[in-house]
Amino acid sequence: MFRFDPFSPEIDANPFPAYKVLRDEYPCFWSEEANMWVLSRYQDIVMALNDWETFSSAKGNLMSEMPGRAGATLGTSDPPRHDRMRALIQKAVMKRALDHIIEPAHAAARARLEAVKDKQPFDFVEDFSANYTVDLIAYLFNLPPENLDTVREKAVLMVQSDPLTRTKSPEHLAAFEWMRDYADTLVAIRKQDPGEDLLSQFILAEIDGEKLEDREIQLTVTTLIMAGIESLSGFMSMLMKNLTDFTDVRDALVADPSRIPDAIEESLRFNTSAQRFKRCIQKEIALHGQTLKPGDFVCLAYGSGNRDERQFPDPDIYDLERRPKGHLGFGGGVHACLGTAIARLACKVAVEEILAIYPTIHSIEQEIQWMPSSTFRSPLHLWVAA
Repeated sequence: MFRFDPFSPEIDANPFPAYKVLRDEYPCFWSEEANMWVLSRYQDIVMALNDWETFSSAKGNLMSEMPGRAGATLGTSDPPRHDRMRALIQKAVMKRALDHIIEPAHAAARARLEAVKDKQPFDFVEDFSANYTVDLIAYLFNLPPENLDTVREKAVLMVQSDPLTRTKSPEHLAAFEWMRDYADTLVAIRKQDPGEDLLSQFILAEIDGEKLEDREIQLTVTTLIMAGIESLSGFMSMLMKNLTDFTDVRDALVADPSRIPDAIEESLRFNTSAQRFKRCIQKEIALHGQTLKPGDFVCLAYGSGNRDERQFPDPDIYDLERRPKGHLGFGGGVHACLGTAIARLACKVAVEEILAIYPTIHSIEQEIQWMPSSTFRSPLHLWVAA
């Protein structure tokens, strides 16, 4: 009897064989372990992402949600509230052109690579990607430097789940509370002395006399720090895993760095760190012979949709020439990730700097430990050498 448990270590390690069974045999599958339906085909997921009136995010979008977060962030609200929040947050994000990030990103990448120049092999996650993304988030939000290690530690815990209880453990919930308190403190400081940083722009953003509420700012900042540090680090680690697994692609990028964006897009399809997100049914709907009723939860398996041969020919091949259109690496519909431009830029700069210094970077034989997370997928460590 086929089973699919999105909280299991086996799925963390390699979800793709199970995804194929889901797509081919059980495209609308009830997971007893997760207590929700699973949609695995690309077209079904896109349909759900575009039909927020049926597939609502207002009860949370993470597979195991943090208490008090649902309904107060972009990812956990539906129109019209979502549209109001998105317009205000987008105004804050677009206040300054992306150009101002480029040089700080290059400087941060070079500094982190300099720190490991005498350390071979090195752990790409702990020695580079995690620290690099902390540096970028600290720059964007003007975070105080004294407790950035703790900020990163809490961000990592926030995205994890307990594979035994299939929920957030007390340690994970405590990390979320710590980050909310941290965001509260930052908001209070910026209200007294706003600057040019992103948090200040959230506070100042105004459309027709309307501003973001304090709770919306607090939880948006909490979520963006978590996502900017850990989700981006996770994807960057998956991108590097691809480049060290497929050295022909690595060599092609060394020969022509202008192809780096193509590699990023194919990695977002082939090995996105954003694997599964949740929705709640608001109106009864029939799919593939199953009836989904109001109150049912649904897992949208982005990682499966990105490997759906109905949409992407030869989906299990990492193909630099593919230039995939419409991949689900950043979600889609009204809840498409707002930080995509920053994430793409950060990855592009990192790969440029890494390949300029380490053109033959390769992986060290290892048994990878995967982050225990029902939503995200990334290695806890990735040992590489030049």
